[in-house]
Amino acid sequence: MNPEKIYLTQTDTTVGFLSQNKKRLNELKNRPLNKPVLREVDSLKTLKKFVRVPKKFRKRVRRAKKTTFIYPNSESFRVVKDKNHLEFLKKFSWMYSTSANLHAKKFDEKWAKSVADVIVENKNGLFEGEASKIYKISKSKIKKIRG
Repeated sequence: MNPEKIYLTQTDTTVGFLSQNKKRLNELKNRPLNKPVLREVDSLKTLKKFVRVPKKFRKRVRRAKKTTFIYPNSESFRVVKDKNHLEFLKKFSWMYSTSANLHAKKFDEKWAKSVADVIVENKNGLFEGEASKIYKISKSKIKKIRG
């Protein structure tokens, strides 16, 4: 498996594109190349390699499900806990993740399958689910962004 490829798969929240190449994901979705992209990680141990979770919010991050946190360094991460998606993600440890649609458009399965390098099938198929909740945390405050 090549981490630079674009994978179309059912994530823990909705159908998405995953890759370790952020630039390719942004190009694919026709959005600015410098636009931030969330990273999914397979464990809290992997998360520690990228960010330091403020002490005040460690328990909240540890217990959160289907929740993305934007950290004080302005990077966003979601720790995946869904068994089906985690099975795929563990092969890479972490990946950039974005919804499988053109920027500001609805999901089109035919288009998504045509632009992905690899289609990862799972027993539930591909479906547009609910997006993750998003919180922005600083050292002492938390702000709800979505959800």
